[in-house]
Amino acid sequence: MFKNRKYRKLSDEELVLLIRQEQASHYVGILYERYGHLVFGLALKYLKNKNEAEDLTAHVFEHLFDKLQKHPIQYFKSWLYTLSRNECLMFLRKQKPQSDVSAEMYAIHEDPTEDLVEKEVQLELLEEKIALLKDEQQACIRLFYLEEKSYQQVSDDLNLPLSKVKSAIQNGKRNLKLLLEQHHEFNK
Repeated sequence: MFKNRKYRKLSDEELVLLIRQEQASHYVGILYERYGHLVFGLALKYLKNKNEAEDLTAHVFEHLFDKLQKHPIQYFKSWLYTLSRNECLMFLRKQKPQSDVSAEMYAIHEDPTEDLVEKEVQLELLEEKIALLKDEQQACIRLFYLEEKSYQQVSDDLNLPLSKVKSAIQNGKRNLKLLLEQHHEFNK
């Protein structure tokens, strides 16, 4: 396994860029160390078979280098989740008649573990987008929505007039919505 600590500290997006620029597939091992267990867990939920989930996880990471060369990726973790889910669905389609796959998909979407993984990806995306807001909007959004403070408490905490807090929350919410819409349009 590739053991250079310098590269282990890079963000996912920096690693992807390095993989693309240097055409160096050995960096995929670092991504595997970070996300192999998540891909395996997702595959296990879909396939309900440990050996098949292990095989699918290996398949995803074996072909990851080639896919990273072909696709623009802005947020690696959410992209990997989507790629892995699609690989699971393709595997199920190949293994079972169509009616069984439909029933399996219905059962999968009721699985609370998958919902947790999906929510984690969504929360990370939300955090990334909140960090792009103006400082005042960011602080107000975090206090009001994430810490569930009242307008007055946010006003007191930030030493801002109440009208300014309400405006920052309203503008921050609108800007956050636009950032999320742009992300979803870009990743279609």
